[in-house]
Amino acid sequence: METMFDTLLQLPLFQGLCHEDFTKILDKVKLHFDKHKPGEMFIDSGDSCNQLCFLIKGKISMVTQSKGDIYTVFERIEAPYVIEPQALFGMKTLYASSYIAHTEAHTVNISKHFILNELFKYEIFRLNYMNIVSNRAQNLHAQLWEHPTEDLKEKIIRFFVQHCEKLKGEKIFKIKMDDLARYVDNSRLNTSKKLNEMQKEGLIELHRKEILISNLQALIDE
Repeated sequence: METMFDTLLQLPLFQGLCHEDFTKILDKVKLHFDKHKPGEMFIDSGDSCNQLCFLIKGKISMVTQSKGDIYTVFERIEAPYVIEPQALFGMKTLYASSYIAHTEAHTVNISKHFILNELFKYEIFRLNYMNIVSNRAQNLHAQLWEHPTEDLKEKIIRFFVQHCEKLKGEKIFKIKMDDLARYVDNSRLNTSKKLNEMQKEGLIELHRKEILISNLQALIDE
């Protein structure tokens, strides 16, 4: 149990809380532990978010589909991680992505009722929560206001970055070349050539209707 405490305290949401306060919090709440087998989907896109779900052990895949299922993005995530805390409040309290266990994955759930009635009594938790949601909103706003570019490679990199939740972890984009070319406003031929150049540089791996990115930060640093 002590190991689980330490894992949760690594999350930004609980940083600043001492062991004593954290133990008092957990004494009041009924934690819901789940163990997921590899390949098991434990959250589906569109599910109602009425709790905070914490990944405390293992690896999962976050799967996000575009409208019309034109492309799908897979992001590999390792513990510890809190899943879509921004989905807990707002006009649409629904999960935007699906989550599938990649390895055996252990999760802990804390209900929205307990968060509102107990956790929000702690100023450090309120600040951490607001910082997480605010930082995400600010990052998205900054992406919208980036200076436009005519460089095709930069357009492709921006497409990848804008459709990923985290910089860390392996990413897989399942998308047809024609569709990607349309999104970056260029021809299929030019887009294909540029992707092959990026593969030769070791930035991506190309497969049939699939692009693998092992290090998104390396792309950004280009």
